Amino acid sequence: MSSRTVLFELGVEELPAGEYCAMADALADALVTGLTNNGLAIGKSRVLATPRRLSVLITDVEESAKDTEQAVLGPPISAARNAEGEWTPAAIGFAKKQGIAPTDLHSIVTDKGERLGTIKTVKGAVSVDVLPAIVSQAVNQIPVSKRMRWGRERHEFLRPVQWLVLLYGNDTIDLSLFGLNASRTTRGHRFHGDQAVELESADAYEETLRAQHVIASVEERKALISAQVKALVSDGECAIVEDDLLNEVAGLVEWPVALRGTFDTAFLAIPRQALISSMREHQKYFHIEDQNGALLPAFITVSNIQSKNPQSVIYGNEKVIRPRLADAAFFFDTDKQTTLASKATRLEGVLFQRDLGTLADKQRRIANVAESLCSNLGADPATVNAAGMLLKADLVSDMVGEFPELQGIAGRHYALHDGETESVADAIEQHYWPKFSGDSLPLTPEAAALALADRLDTLVGIFGIGQSPTGSKDPFALRRASLAAIRILLRFAPNASIDDLLQEASASFDEGVLAPKVVETVKSYLLDRLPAHYDEQGVSVDILRSVTAVGTDSFGDIDSRSLAVTAFAGTDAAIALAAANKRVANILAKVNEPIGEVNGALLREPAEIALSDALDRSSKCLAAAVAEDDFPKALNQLALLRSDVDSFFDTVLVNSEDQAVRLNRLALLQELRAQFLKVADLAVLAR
Repeated sequence: MSSRTVLFELGVEELPAGEYCAMADALADALVTGLTNNGLAIGKSRVLATPRRLSVLITDVEESAKDTEQAVLGPPISAARNAEGEWTPAAIGFAKKQGIAPTDLHSIVTDKGERLGTIKTVKGAVSVDVLPAIVSQAVNQIPVSKRMRWGRERHEFLRPVQWLVLLYGNDTIDLSLFGLNASRTTRGHRFHGDQAVELESADAYEETLRAQHVIASVEERKALISAQVKALVSDGECAIVEDDLLNEVAGLVEWPVALRGTFDTAFLAIPRQALISSMREHQKYFHIEDQNGALLPAFITVSNIQSKNPQSVIYGNEKVIRPRLADAAFFFDTDKQTTLASKATRLEGVLFQRDLGTLADKQRRIANVAESLCSNLGADPATVNAAGMLLKADLVSDMVGEFPELQGIAGRHYALHDGETESVADAIEQHYWPKFSGDSLPLTPEAAALALADRLDTLVGIFGIGQSPTGSKDPFALRRASLAAIRILLRFAPNASIDDLLQEASASFDEGVLAPKVVETVKSYLLDRLPAHYDEQGVSVDILRSVTAVGTDSFGDIDSRSLAVTAFAGTDAAIALAAANKRVANILAKVNEPIGEVNGALLREPAEIALSDALDRSSKCLAAAVAEDDFPKALNQLALLRSDVDSFFDTVLVNSEDQAVRLNRLALLQELRAQFLKVADLAVLAR
């Protein structure tokens, strides 16, 4: 069966850099699904996208799918003929509907008995016939954040659609979308290419566009941008090419040309984050550092044109960035004219949350809770107190108002300018750490105390007024706050009581503000976030459930148990013990009478005597291992019980007719269950 390449290109006005890749991926997925659902064999699909086009190339799409046979079922055999052996109206009607005589029908065995029926040959789909419908449906499935209309028509898309291309090999396929007809005519670069370019075939697409100064591959543009940027730095310099900025820049150009510009060295007196933000967020520039990580007064921009006078383009970019940096310098100098302490008084007028008060209220609560945490974290109370009084003051500064990402960073600079110590300044900055998943934790116990107090205050406060996150809505970033709290506690206070910490945080609020059971609610929420924290460490949800089923006093305890059970879980002993544990739990769950202690005099069978002796030997070793938090040793000790447990269940009848013997054997199982629960509820792991 012959096959050809399919090309579909949707030509548009410039798309947002943050959306075009996801749109192209969705288009490709839908096209592939449509072809395969029609039984058409295909080769590889490629997503090609630029700011002006969403394109998909699919190789080796067969011209037509294979014919298939389909059973068409009619009435049951029992209803096919009457008592005289003549065809019933049901059989005659079914045959007529299929265009055949009743005598051509035959019996087909189904899972619901024998049915009258026929086998029909279904012609396979023809690519050129089904492609228009597949493409139309695929375009309708493209995720569009906000639709717009253009011209006099009522067509809607993220940006106006300008042209369509649909080719099957060398042939054009008829397709109408958005009031346009598909053709083999694409368009080159807006400035360096032709407005109309004829494609000889689908396979010639990329090279035809390249000749028109369009690099259709996103990955190729990214690689070219990265190489060009790095080529513009000298020895001892480093251009910072981060993935998110690289992705965004690649979505702004079809023919990237990197150029290097400079700015006045006087601007380096501004906090580097403000300079980087101005260059990165506003202008999409890559910044440059020296070998020591110090910011250099230079940047690299990526243009979408190859200018005959590149110096003019560079000068234009330098001219644009200068006022932005001047604004940052003005904000920085203005902020330094007043102290952080004076700014802190302005927090009284800034609302944190209607029911929870102002930012000043929140800052006071954080400071009080952080001081109470000092003993748990080994932090200096004086430093925590000093930083706590200034913690949120930079939020009302002009610099943070213009650059919100500088919260904490600006506060550190202003604290040092006011004469505060390095430790206080560091705590102000680092109490926002970690800002995102995988971000650095605070470096000092003082910063950690404030960071933890901040997260606990938010969690307890927001849950306490009944505004827990639902679905995708999490306006106070409680998920992020909970994961940060877990990480901070594991690093700085692994043995701190979770209940005590939450009680301390809730006590800082005025009476009557919070719901009565807020501590239990927040604790449950924190425990529910554990799978997200342990995902990369290979700790499964079931293992976490098995551990939290026996104790949730501290995250350090949960961590130690979880890692030990994870290492143990894959062994044969673990599988056997988990099954035995579940069996024991099920047996004990059905007992409705009190179970006492094991009476050695009532032990009769060799296997139950052996299990009792094994439990006695195990008890002391197990208790010692758990006391030392040596959970791998404790699990290995439990593993030694395997043979005795197996022998017991193989040879001993638990439900003896003698009530005293039965209760004694249940007591033995109860003791076994208790030892299992010293580390984790292994029954949860049983399949």
